[in-house]
Amino acid sequence: MKYSAKTHSFFDDVFAVVELIPEGRVSSYVAIARYLGAPRSARMVGWAMNASIGRTPAIPAHRVVNAQGLLTGKIHFSQPDEMEEKLKAEGIPVLNNQIVDFEQYFWDPSTELKMES
Repeated sequence: MKYSAKTHSFFDDVFAVVELIPEGRVSSYVAIARYLGAPRSARMVGWAMNASIGRTPAIPAHRVVNAQGLLTGKIHFSQPDEMEEKLKAEGIPVLNNQIVDFEQYFWDPSTELKMES
């Protein structure tokens, strides 16, 4: 999926990818940015996740972490432990604000989704 200002906003494209992350899996800001054809836009993916909080229908922003599995976006949730609690409820172990065995839970849209041209 390549970013196209004519058809979607970048945030809308991010939301569309994040909605596809299966329960019990996580992705990263940079993996999503790469999938969207904007590998230097990981920070923009983070901004999109921040903008998604409280959106209806809900975007599973808790499933997006940094490339090392750290819960760097947790400060944007309404409660300090909300992101961690949501991940644990999906069976993802978290210790000291980091996903345990991150590689086991990592979902890379570039390999999991069929690339569109």
